[in-house]
Amino acid sequence: MSKDNFALSTGYLKKVVPLLMKHQVPATPTNYALWYTYVADSDTDLSWHINESIQATGTLSETQCEQLYQSHFADKKVKEADDFQQSLQALALEMGNTMEDTLKDTDTFQNTLDKTFSQLSRVGEETLSMDETIAVVRSAVKGSNQIRQSTSFFKNQLADAQREIARLKETLAQANEEALHDALTGIFNRRAFDSELGALANSPPPKGFSLLLCDLDHFKNFNDTYGHLMGDQVLKLTAKRLSDYCREGIQAFRYGGEEFALLVPNRQLKGACRVAETIRASIDKLVIKDKKTSKKLDNITVSIGVAQFDKGDSIRSMIARADAQLYEAKNLGRNRVMPIP
Repeated sequence: MSKDNFALSTGYLKKVVPLLMKHQVPATPTNYALWYTYVADSDTDLSWHINESIQATGTLSETQCEQLYQSHFADKKVKEADDFQQSLQALALEMGNTMEDTLKDTDTFQNTLDKTFSQLSRVGEETLSMDETIAVVRSAVKGSNQIRQSTSFFKNQLADAQREIARLKETLAQANEEALHDALTGIFNRRAFDSELGALANSPPPKGFSLLLCDLDHFKNFNDTYGHLMGDQVLKLTAKRLSDYCREGIQAFRYGGEEFALLVPNRQLKGACRVAETIRASIDKLVIKDKKTSKKLDNITVSIGVAQFDKGDSIRSMIARADAQLYEAKNLGRNRVMPIP
């Protein structure tokens, strides 16, 4: 490295550290790489996204940093990791099912052998002497015992393998929980929501922010009528529609089950309610069809409760107000925003 390049890199690093401190971003290697690239202005698209977020919210949260790093630096590695995890999950499921079937077959085989040799031990051959008959029976019984021991050992081995597979599934499930994206819909999950809401509450944007809690109406009935696979498609379509409104710092999350949440920076109650009403109307226009029959299914609607973050507010109280407004929307007939925009 030349002296000029070294001096330039040192200058960039001196700018990165104050930015990390200003926006309360942890000094991790990935965040260094992200902000170093921003300071160096070597990725115009990345710089645009960071500037847009800072303009909308006044900061760049840890969740947003990770998302930008994945999209600009780690796309290929992340995709490979996701593909590997999916393959591993499929393998674990397939092996688990195979082990169960094999254990059942082994039990059946052992029972058949026991029954066969039990019958054989009672068979007498007129052409054989008593001593010869006894020798045949003893040999058969001995063989049966050996097979029983062999199958018993095999069953133990399979049981050990099953326990290992169960442990692997648990590890994968935990890894999914620790991820920031929902596995089904692809949008941010509850863990990311908690982190992002905490960051906004600790350092609110200049004009404050609001929370939208959205719940699909009569979703249980829809699942019972059309099945969970179709229900999953509805959740994906809803998440996609919510993602379409993730502009100017707005972020969408799967809050749990059929419930979603949106964080809307620089919008107080009235402005956030207008955003919520636009989203409600958009989801109401969704057309759901059964791909197998091309039959149009029941319309999907959503109820939305809105709350703004007030001075002296806590995360718990803000969520409680939004949840109360959501409950009121449900109580008044669903497919509406509360409070009324």
